Amino acid sequence: MESFRPYLSVAPHVQAALDAGRPVVALESTIISHGMPYPRNVETALRVEDLIRQHGAVPATIAVIQGKMTVGCTREQIEYLGKRGLKVPKASRRDLPVLLARGEDGATTVTTTMIAASMAGIRVFATGGIGGVHRGAEVTMDISADLEELAMTDVMVICAGCKSILDIGLTLEYLETKGVPVLGYQTSEMPAFYTTHSGFQVDWRVDTPLEAARILRTKLDCGLKGGVLLTNPIPEAYAMDLDYINENIQQALKECDEKGIHGKAITPFLLDRIQQLTGGASLEANIQLVCHNVTLGAEVAKALSSL
Repeated sequence: MESFRPYLSVAPHVQAALDAGRPVVALESTIISHGMPYPRNVETALRVEDLIRQHGAVPATIAVIQGKMTVGCTREQIEYLGKRGLKVPKASRRDLPVLLARGEDGATTVTTTMIAASMAGIRVFATGGIGGVHRGAEVTMDISADLEELAMTDVMVICAGCKSILDIGLTLEYLETKGVPVLGYQTSEMPAFYTTHSGFQVDWRVDTPLEAARILRTKLDCGLKGGVLLTNPIPEAYAMDLDYINENIQQALKECDEKGIHGKAITPFLLDRIQQLTGGASLEANIQLVCHNVTLGAEVAKALSSL
């Protein structure tokens, strides 16, 4: 299993923290190159790293850089990913061997961030929202690889639920089939990214970072493969009206279908179009929920390191 070592590069300060048993929080890079426009993407990436440090943990932004799964990107590497934007390939599990073999760059999705974090020994990962079962998947079979990774890889993913553009009910059914615990932080309702309400219930409510950390620790101790999904509602001050955001999602989906966009191009198109339709309000909401999630991620990582 150590054969992956030539393809993994862990920053010295991240490795030192892991060796010392200090809390580390993984961060993805698709949100930098594909999730936001430059320079807001770089500003947000650096801001969330600072938030994690302020809360007593070590951030580890993950990306594929010149054929290496890089755990703990430098400021220069984050700037590089942000400036290149969509020119950086979006790297999911199926893309990883190609990019590594060719010595290329890649922006890690939830899936590949989980893979690299697990290889490095990081167990807590905070992001915006996960992928899931797309609306109309009964016809298209469009289901995110994030769900399969949650079933296989021993990492807790902290997010604001699955993206609002998805079929939340089917996503929860899929996670149940795969045996992935879905926790709600101080809520019993599944948040829906831009909004705190979805009409669907999570499996279990947890009220403290320590409680969430104990569930993850117990799962690991029992050898129960796969991750844990900890959903953290967007702060009410930045939440958007459910009907309003759904109207814009439906409009963006209609345009997506008319343009014949499919596969990995769907999510970036929809998020960008929704941002335009909401006059930038969705982008601000996105930034705020990511900050909210990484703050919780730092607290969970600290609790986990104390167990």
